[in-house]
Amino acid sequence: MDSQKLKSIIEGLLFLVGDEGLTVKQIAEVVEQRPELVEDVIEDLKHEFERSGRGLQVVKIAGAYQLTTIPDHAAYYERLAYSPSRSSLSQAALETLAIVAYKQPITRVDIEEIRGVKSERAIQTLVQKDLIEEVGRADAIGRPILYGTTKSFMDYFGLASLNDLPEISLFENTDNLEEETQLLFNKLEDQQLTFDDVES
Repeated sequence: MDSQKLKSIIEGLLFLVGDEGLTVKQIAEVVEQRPELVEDVIEDLKHEFERSGRGLQVVKIAGAYQLTTIPDHAAYYERLAYSPSRSSLSQAALETLAIVAYKQPITRVDIEEIRGVKSERAIQTLVQKDLIEEVGRADAIGRPILYGTTKSFMDYFGLASLNDLPEISLFENTDNLEEETQLLFNKLEDQQLTFDDVES
């Protein structure tokens, strides 16, 4: 395999795993190349990103390589996160939040298996909005992050505990997940309104 193709594959792998990252050993196993070669290609990829002034960078954190945004642009990412046009949750984020609420602690891969689509962006949105958080690491290859709901989630929906969530049996038919998710959050919103009335 030529160096350029290997570099392209590694870039795609790092994008795919998101903040979980990959070690040189893990990448080497996937691409079936020597770890030394993989490390050289990663270093070349890092320098290529730097030279071309890209908005992403390759960093090594706790022994694993990740694709991350560059710190110089942090102010713009913050504006995006708090812009009024992004204040409401997308359908993907709602579905992801429902899955985390009922199945926590849960990994990104498990969430994606349930939804049937990639969920990294939805997870990032929910983490930014402090509705879900990292609650540990799964005892599996790569030690993937486990996600759970936050105190802010409980406060927002007026829940004293997770036992106050609507019965999951109400949403067992997954043929129309979008509609069911909306029903779930309508019910949670109703609970929030009732909670607000009691508080006032």
